Amino acid sequence: MQNEICKKNSEKNRTLKILYAGSPEASARTLEILLERSQGVYEIAGVLTNPPSAKGRKKDLLPTAVGAFAQEKNIPVYAAQKLDADFREIIAALDFDILVCFAYGKIFGPKFLSLFKIGGMNLHPSLLPKYRGPTPIPAAILNMDKETAVTVQTLSLGMDEGEILAQEKIALDFTETADSLLEKSATIGADLIDGVLRECARLGKMPQGAAQQGEASYTKIISREDTLINWNECAQKISAFVRAYTNEGGAFTRIASAEGETLKILKCVPFNKNEIENKKIALPENFSEMKNGTVISFDKRTGILVKCKESILCLIELQRQQRKAMNYKDFMNGERNFLGTFLC
Repeated sequence: MQNEICKKNSEKNRTLKILYAGSPEASARTLEILLERSQGVYEIAGVLTNPPSAKGRKKDLLPTAVGAFAQEKNIPVYAAQKLDADFREIIAALDFDILVCFAYGKIFGPKFLSLFKIGGMNLHPSLLPKYRGPTPIPAAILNMDKETAVTVQTLSLGMDEGEILAQEKIALDFTETADSLLEKSATIGADLIDGVLRECARLGKMPQGAAQQGEASYTKIISREDTLINWNECAQKISAFVRAYTNEGGAFTRIASAEGETLKILKCVPFNKNEIENKKIALPENFSEMKNGTVISFDKRTGILVKCKESILCLIELQRQQRKAMNYKDFMNGERNFLGTFLC
């Protein structure tokens, strides 16, 4: 009996051995913070990430952001194509306590999850059960939600169906982009994971989570065509659309006069009727008859003005196909005939 008590106390007090699974830059930021805060309570003993992929003009094989950071810190990196039996045998021999995941990009099966003594946890940047799936941040911005959240949940076989271990809400003010919200989520998420890991160390097991409450909704993988701007929407919705896809390479439109050449809209501001009057923006006499998507004027104070549904979108940063991103003044210096252009 005494030996069993000593064994349990030893399990509670020993440094937890963690396999961290992730791939993109935001996940690397979370990993960096966890390394700084581990303080002997837990150890990032290995990193699981996607294999190197071809990038740049030369198509060089480059590691993921998480893989590159782990290499810098001399953390063993496991970049498996498949989590098959051979790979599971490698992980089993390393005797990890916990799997911690943030944006890894693959689904974990029951055989893989069974390799971890305490289990696994996943960081998901949404107010679960709202926006389960791969793209919760764009969804929250697109729907112009007033708040979202960062959630740490137990890893389950169902998509983002695990119990909630920790959660922090984030107020949205309709200026955030997918990039800025992802960065904030990575930092907040690291705090939450750190807290849960310390509780795991104290208890010697996964703490009791809470079942998700409310109706679930699901997001999908974003395709290139999903990021095409619809100029028949109001300016506020188009602005949200642009902000939602900064992490996906940018929302884009096509230039009708240039045989459909693409133009990315990287930054913009919506103007409704009151704002147009307050800023004393002069509209063409035939404004109401113009097609939505028409470039109506260039205001040096604000940007390039495009007509949309009952409003105007002011373009601040743009990127023409195969050219570098520019602010609106530099763009117009090289595009003297851009006024009157129809975007579609």
